Amino acid sequence: MTKHISRALQPTILAAAIAALMAQHATAQTQADEPKMHRVEITGSSIKRIDTETALPVQLISREDIEKMGATTAAELVKNISANTAPVTDGPSITDGTSGQRGLNGANLRGLGVSSTLVLLNGRRLANFASPGDNSGVDLNNIPAGAIQRVEVLKDGASAIYGTDAIGGVINFITRKDYTGIDLAASAAGTQQGGAGKKTLSLSGGTGDLTTDRFNVFGVLDIQQLDRLRSGQRRFISEHPLATTLPAQMSSNTFPANIDISAAQRAALIGAGLLPAGSRASRVNPSAPKCNPPATVYAEKGPGGVAGCSYDYMEDTEIYPDSRKIGFIGRATFQLDPDNQLFAELVQTQAKTKYVLSPNPVSTLRNLPVSILPEAYRNALSAPGLPGTVNRIRYRMAEAGNRTNDVTSTGQRLLLGATGSIKGWDYDVALGRAENKAIDKYVDGYFLYDQFEAGVRSGAINPFGPSSQAGRDLVNSIRVNDEARNAKGVSTSLDGKMSRSLTTLAGGDLALAVGGELRHEHQTFRPSDLLRSNNIQGDRDSTIPAGELADVETADNTRKVASVFTEVVAPFTKELEMQFAVRYDHYSEVGNTTNPKIGLRWQPMQSLLVRASAGTGFRAPSLSDLKRPTIFGTTAGILTDPQCVKQEGSIDTCTDQWDVERRSNANLKPEKSREFSLGVVFEPVKRTSLSIDYWNIEKRDVISTLGEQVIIENPAAYNGKYIQRDEDGFISNILLMKENQGKLRTSGFDIAGDWRSERGPWGRFGINLSGTLILHYDRQFGPAEPFRTNLGVFLNDQAIQKWRHRVNFEWDNGPVTLTLANQYSMGYTDQNTTYDPYTDTLLPPNHVKYYSLWDLTGSWTISKQLKVRAGVLNMFNADPPFSNQAWFFLAGYDPSYTDPRGRSAFVSVNYSFR
Repeated sequence: MTKHISRALQPTILAAAIAALMAQHATAQTQADEPKMHRVEITGSSIKRIDTETALPVQLISREDIEKMGATTAAELVKNISANTAPVTDGPSITDGTSGQRGLNGANLRGLGVSSTLVLLNGRRLANFASPGDNSGVDLNNIPAGAIQRVEVLKDGASAIYGTDAIGGVINFITRKDYTGIDLAASAAGTQQGGAGKKTLSLSGGTGDLTTDRFNVFGVLDIQQLDRLRSGQRRFISEHPLATTLPAQMSSNTFPANIDISAAQRAALIGAGLLPAGSRASRVNPSAPKCNPPATVYAEKGPGGVAGCSYDYMEDTEIYPDSRKIGFIGRATFQLDPDNQLFAELVQTQAKTKYVLSPNPVSTLRNLPVSILPEAYRNALSAPGLPGTVNRIRYRMAEAGNRTNDVTSTGQRLLLGATGSIKGWDYDVALGRAENKAIDKYVDGYFLYDQFEAGVRSGAINPFGPSSQAGRDLVNSIRVNDEARNAKGVSTSLDGKMSRSLTTLAGGDLALAVGGELRHEHQTFRPSDLLRSNNIQGDRDSTIPAGELADVETADNTRKVASVFTEVVAPFTKELEMQFAVRYDHYSEVGNTTNPKIGLRWQPMQSLLVRASAGTGFRAPSLSDLKRPTIFGTTAGILTDPQCVKQEGSIDTCTDQWDVERRSNANLKPEKSREFSLGVVFEPVKRTSLSIDYWNIEKRDVISTLGEQVIIENPAAYNGKYIQRDEDGFISNILLMKENQGKLRTSGFDIAGDWRSERGPWGRFGINLSGTLILHYDRQFGPAEPFRTNLGVFLNDQAIQKWRHRVNFEWDNGPVTLTLANQYSMGYTDQNTTYDPYTDTLLPPNHVKYYSLWDLTGSWTISKQLKVRAGVLNMFNADPPFSNQAWFFLAGYDPSYTDPRGRSAFVSVNYSFR
């Protein structure tokens, strides 16, 4: 990744307007005999220019850089961007929550949220992930990674150019515009400890010369197979079982099942010698203390208690999903005349991902007959005077298999457009239709609750050991195979822009751009009849009977968006250029917004560039924010209720995953932001550049829920409003409603450096660095809430690391190259909300260690046609650092930024027929 004062893409939000028009115009007049220089458009500006220096830096990631990373998917690539903080990845998607967005992979620049990061493909929008939920953004699975030629990352708010979603910045994935020939590329990768293998195949082909044939047609087909990774295949999980590290995060739902008993039943079990004298246990397991390892284990202070078993779900889940991805991009270009083209572009992608987690827990089986218990317990509890039922069993339905969801995310975009130049105006106009379909299908581990309950009560299904053949037949007959959630989002748009030089200033051409967009958004959500019947165990509202219609609503929502914008680049002198932009947007659901931007580029000498910008931004609430169907589930984390602790005197009694109700809000206002930046690029000597850019962003009216951790920590403020309690004072429901929740403030520095040696007998050496230092990140979770720092601490749902970087050490000796790279994330204070059952107090505070990965990759260009690349990723086999976070389903580490695959090796081959 190179940032060089004479080559770097250093776009600005406002213009990016382009210094290129500057002195180049005059030079062209005096050097008419030289070949014509082509003007290009840089992310962050609507004005084409020759020079790529603008008011703010754009990070350029070339195809070569992507290959050096060993990245084969857009999500893997984005994780290497230092400004990408707390992204949505496959790890968090392995969850037992029902927030509705399983399968989404999203970018998060500056940590401002997936919804505040705009992802483009060839400068235009894709459809957002269709399934309604907390995030509104492009699914990175819909980017055809094999077709990417470069990525431009604009690390500055860009609402004045692109409109909504661009508060945190823009990531523009760019593919070829035309191509002639055939390219074949294939790769394979494997991990040292097994699992998570990878195979890829890419085929590119094109024909037609725009100059002689006046047309070009090309296409790229990208196929990827990523294999699953079981938790038992990784030592950092087996060496840190929850029973000894985080016993409070274990589950009381086990196989064989735990039994909750009364005091009289406990006395009978003591009398029968099944419990020791003096036992005070209210939960027992006939298999204890042997239990049923590796997942169902004996943990004296676990939720199973001293006479029961506890369940370590991290021993029986997958931590990396099986995935099949196929992507295609095709483009046809027709040269009408030397200055004008017509084009058609089709993007078609599909990602099928299988998420597998532990078997279904069941804790709603109450008042079961004693006759279903194992013989010794049945005999002891059948004595005269004892109740004929047990209070409840806590059961893990292992015989139904692991819960498994097949999530299919299908993306499509079709563009028909024209580009060129007419009477001095550069223009680009296109009619587009973008679509995303998301289907969440239950394929294993889920079953019909009513028939399951009847089978347990009758004794056909055995909660305490293998069922009879009749019981197994019943289990197989009630398995659920159902497309439970089906969502579709379509965005139809007409956009266009024009730019030209108005006059000549002292420093070059005064350039103007104008443009606009009309967009129609349509989102539908259809739950299956079976899901609405409230009869799927693992996705039902336990407060109402099976078969009674649940409050899972269908949705069919639309809105219209109209936008106009203008941009001016004014090179007042050869040293000083200013850029101005303003955009007006009208949303049929939320009203109007106008956002200006101003930028400055000052180059007092050839080796020094000073740049600055200031502007405002906005994010319109998404259709999901405004009209998402209500979703019922449980808190993502295991949380302690402080009011309950005061009442009951025990953290253990008052810690749980509480029922929650997630609601949208039709009265939301847009988020607004203001941002400014100031930076310097310095080239002290040839082939060496250094840059540092300060940025400062403030968002207000932030659209979010208040946050379950914030709510539960403040019962005095939120009882009745967000917290409902039963007659005994225990939490019965937590309301998580989308609201405008106050402000978010963050600032920091982007630091980059690039050095290349002269080419000598030993080749050429180089170093380049891209890093982000965050100075502060303060969140206000509600208008009445104080600011709380999220910098260097896991708060509510994410950790914001103070420093992240990627640095490459490179050697280039002609046909052979080597790259040693380091990806680093600084440590931070852990969430520290989990308690210690041994002491009934919070665990001692934990500090999550830094996370540092070293990669070694190399390439050999055997001929003009053949190139081989190989590498070792995570050379030192670094494990994810231990974390006690309780937000994600995967426990013991933070799956949002770490990689559980460990050391892996890959080899790839590229062959070109030209």
